[in-house]
Amino acid sequence: MSDRPITRPGVDPYSATHKPPLPGTDYATWTDRGLTIERNCVIPLRDGTQIYGDIYRPEGATYGVPLLLAWGPYGKHALSNNVFWPRSGVNPEWLSDLTAFEAPDPLFWARLGVGVAVVDPRGAWLSEGDFHHNGAQEADDCADTIEWLAARPWSNGRVGMTGVSYLACIQYLVAPLKPPALAALNPWEAFSDWYREFAYHGGILETGFLPRASDNIRFSLNRTEDTWENAKAHPLMDGFWHSKEVDLEAITQPAYVVAGWADQGLHLRGTIEAWRRMGSRQKWLDVHGQKKWANYYHPASRVRQAAFFEHFLFDKPTAISAWPPVRIEVREAHGVASERAESAFPPARAVLTSLPLGADGTLGTGVAGEVRYHAREGQATFDHTFAEDTEITGHVALKLWVEAEGADDMDLFVALQKLDAAGQPVGMTFYAFYENGPVALGWLRASHRALDPAKSRPDRPWHSHEREDRLQPGECVPVEIELWPSSTLFRAGETLRLVVAGHDIYPREPGPPLPFAEHQETRNAGTHVLRMGGTYDSELRVPVIPPAA
Repeated sequence: MSDRPITRPGVDPYSATHKPPLPGTDYATWTDRGLTIERNCVIPLRDGTQIYGDIYRPEGATYGVPLLLAWGPYGKHALSNNVFWPRSGVNPEWLSDLTAFEAPDPLFWARLGVGVAVVDPRGAWLSEGDFHHNGAQEADDCADTIEWLAARPWSNGRVGMTGVSYLACIQYLVAPLKPPALAALNPWEAFSDWYREFAYHGGILETGFLPRASDNIRFSLNRTEDTWENAKAHPLMDGFWHSKEVDLEAITQPAYVVAGWADQGLHLRGTIEAWRRMGSRQKWLDVHGQKKWANYYHPASRVRQAAFFEHFLFDKPTAISAWPPVRIEVREAHGVASERAESAFPPARAVLTSLPLGADGTLGTGVAGEVRYHAREGQATFDHTFAEDTEITGHVALKLWVEAEGADDMDLFVALQKLDAAGQPVGMTFYAFYENGPVALGWLRASHRALDPAKSRPDRPWHSHEREDRLQPGECVPVEIELWPSSTLFRAGETLRLVVAGHDIYPREPGPPLPFAEHQETRNAGTHVLRMGGTYDSELRVPVIPPAA
């Protein structure tokens, strides 16, 4: 299989009925609510391709205006303050109807003297060329755009970047190129590892969000990458996935990075990893426990965004001088959390604690035996009730000894849950919509159990995903499973529950199909057998934060 991306003809941009009517490419300018608006500015790229951008800047400002660049494929014309699902928690009063999807609100930023540019990338909508879904071409194009924006006669020569998801991922790509005008980054929840976080969780193909995301980037006058077909064509880590890698260590711009505990299965892992690996001398990490879009547009978040960008776009003294390197929310339940400053993540004082699995369904006893469940529909649970208040913050790892009866592979789904003192589930904010989700999730296809010894740690196994090792009949093998980071306080009498299953473990409710991770194409058949005790050292490793002195 070639590492070159599979492409397909674009879909007529004017046929996108789920978006507002698409304007043509004619240039227009007007004023509205204190803004000078320029629609369809022609931005030339280094190879002569022309793309289109809309610019919003403070009315009457003729010099000294920095810009925030919102770069994404969802259509610069798709403006609304009602685009988010009602359950997202976004209050429409927080943003104006000039706001593009997951992008900064021009009306808010104009009041601070900052402009906003919203750009349709190469091959998206009416911009010329073929659409490249991330990779080197899109990085070069974004760098060219930054320099073009900074050269406008009214600009102060500085450009920042902010936005959620795709609008954050592009920042990881362009920042290592170091376009001189790129002054500051604000990636707000964005995966940084295409294979492990976007397409294959633990080697298991993601079948919910991925095809939907692929459909969202098909509107073009030319050809576009077919991300769904590319993912299916490359089940192992190979040159295609390496072409999407980002050089995080080469990022040196000031960066305010925001992740959310709720984004299990998409952005959480990669956002924290990006912050950790960035070479920036000035970098901050916030990890919240709220719904992601609501958190981005919340007035309190806007205050922090303004402090960050006013400092690096204008050289103003702001509150960032007092910011800790890391700020986290320690969750107790949906809507119940406490904020704390940290000097690092994970906290250096965390004590990695082993809770051996017991065949009697306990955590911490190591009772020898085995647990069996139906490979497709069943699950096993293991509980540990805390005798005193206990905080678990950081990366969690699960070691299991497993056998597949009736199959040569097995897909393992893992969740951490919280139960109250009465044994009832405690719901956590999950993804951008739900209030009844788990504490953390993990996944692994047993044939992908090979570890990269240079990158693996006891609290975070790192799988290479370069080959498959199928299981032999009667073979019992050890597997190490990474659970994505979390931060949860368990009160005395409350219970940590580990769930191991052959299917997704997430809230299922009636209503519209929402874009979260699913895995409908498993290799599960027959019976899963988990062994523990004695030589079968199955254990959950959790980072316990010692109580304050």
